[in-house]
Amino acid sequence: MGIGVLSRCRRGRFWAVGKIIGIDLGTTNSLVAIVESGIPLVLADGQGRRLTPSVVRVPASGEPVVGWEAKRGRAAHPETTVTSIKRFIGRRGDEVDSIADAPTYPIHAKGSGPVAVPLHGRDWSPEELSAQILKALRTIAAEGMIDRPEAAVITVPAYFNDAQRNATRRAGELAGLRVERIINEPTAAALAYGLGSLKEKSKVAVYDLGGGTFDLSILELNEGVFQVLATCGNTRLGGDDIDRALIDHLAEQIGQAGGPSASSDPVLWARLAEAAEEAKTRLSTETEVAIELPFLTPGFSFEHTLTREQLERLAKPVVARTREYCLKALADAGLASGDLDQVILVGGQTRMPLVREFASGVFGCGAGGPELNTSQNPDEAIALGAAIQAGILSGDFSGMLLLDVTPLSLGIETFGGLMNVIIPRNTTIPVKRGEAFTTVADYQKEVLIHVLQGEREKAADNWSLGRFTLEFEPQPKGVAKVGVQFEIDADGILHVLARDIKTGNEKLVEMASAVEVDDAEVQQMIEESVEHAFDDIEERRWIEAKLRAEQTTDATRKGLKTLGGELAADQRGAIESALAAVESLLAKRGRDEAVTAAELKEANGNLDAATQPLAELIMDRVMEEMLEKRGVLPG
Repeated sequence: MGIGVLSRCRRGRFWAVGKIIGIDLGTTNSLVAIVESGIPLVLADGQGRRLTPSVVRVPASGEPVVGWEAKRGRAAHPETTVTSIKRFIGRRGDEVDSIADAPTYPIHAKGSGPVAVPLHGRDWSPEELSAQILKALRTIAAEGMIDRPEAAVITVPAYFNDAQRNATRRAGELAGLRVERIINEPTAAALAYGLGSLKEKSKVAVYDLGGGTFDLSILELNEGVFQVLATCGNTRLGGDDIDRALIDHLAEQIGQAGGPSASSDPVLWARLAEAAEEAKTRLSTETEVAIELPFLTPGFSFEHTLTREQLERLAKPVVARTREYCLKALADAGLASGDLDQVILVGGQTRMPLVREFASGVFGCGAGGPELNTSQNPDEAIALGAAIQAGILSGDFSGMLLLDVTPLSLGIETFGGLMNVIIPRNTTIPVKRGEAFTTVADYQKEVLIHVLQGEREKAADNWSLGRFTLEFEPQPKGVAKVGVQFEIDADGILHVLARDIKTGNEKLVEMASAVEVDDAEVQQMIEESVEHAFDDIEERRWIEAKLRAEQTTDATRKGLKTLGGELAADQRGAIESALAAVESLLAKRGRDEAVTAAELKEANGNLDAATQPLAELIMDRVMEEMLEKRGVLPG
């Protein structure tokens, strides 16, 4: 596939109306691309630069400054220069780690409210600041076009939840763009690498380590269809963490040399951040670099030689954290590393030799293992893939379809506190599935729909995505039927529909947030689902047996009260004995004494057998009443 670079053309106009642009809205840098004559092109600005720093400076007056100009002024204006805003988009205050996420600019992050950046007496939302970056990209794309681009495909990390995806869409709309599709970054990268070059049934791992996020996706190409088999990642793991480790190292060296403290000096911290990023980039091709920071104070200048070995020692703990996500994605896809054909590296941080060596080792590349594919520019692959997806939507490509998956199971809470899965983890999207449920209490006027996401058996161990109620006509328990339908659209956003099947009364809710816990706990939940698998299954079995036992004992006591006198003494004695055994086990478990689901299930079976004569008696009485109502008297 030919990859072109296109600078802004000031002399001619050469694109037709209706083009959809592809945008990689990155944590550190962003890009815009388009498909022209079947070739995806990364667009450059008037100075020939393809990368636009995801940096916004908000001056006291006038319009915000974006990109390279904002980045150059960061050292002088650290408190009003916003970087890595992608880490905060769509997140709540209590999801922000005050230490790990601490920027040089002020943020408001409290409770369940949205994160905001207070600058010059105004609270800027992450969506508004991201929109400034998108406007700059739109301007680059608009140069030389007949009309300004009106539509875009925007990429997000695979592990972005509903709130983050919706916030990204909102940012696009604030930038004046019609967002045609939100797609996952690894999936976009696979499109850029794989177009016309992969053989049928090829399986590819996309290792995407960017500035602020990491994703590992396993994809398969089958008859022109890219299908994501599994995906796993962390929305707060990336090159920024390596930068932070290097900044801390430089700050320590400055302190040891008698220099000022960076922790209380935002201007110094910004200068260190700029120096660290430049040194890290250079050490991808050089073995050592000289870092010079003159006049940190009137009488103190700093000089330091940083080697690649020192950088790799600082970066290794960060890079090593990606291993668990790689192995989890392989396990979810049911594959071994030897089943892969290629490992694709995406994201600017994968230029680092340590990262390439690490990824190669994790997947056993070479010597009969998969090929480590570094043929494309890792900074540009995602934008190119977004442009290809835009081309697919606009009809520039035929015979190619993009299928994605939902990374975690989705369901609702059912009686007994269990999670009933409606859409399992790694289901291909877009998807629509539903189930019918009934009531557990007599004459309920409404039912609570509690939407959950996660991999645990008990509802309390999963994430709550939201709750809403559906009103319906009161009826005896078990009579009312409620249909619940989950639909995940092409952007990965969940819509939940609840309908009273009898009356047709329904309520449709779009989940405002997909994850009600800190992003750092995403992987922890997945690990806990494996760690507690046997305990969870036993707990589900117990709850199901307990519900069955409670229903049976309740029905048995009602039956004995009504018709017990018509049973033979030995039959009634057997029922009462079996009933007492079940209730004894329930009481023991209530006192936290050891009782297994198997024991309760066996007791339930004994009660079922003992109540057979009573059940037959009840059925006979019911039949008599039915015949009597119909005017048919027994002979």
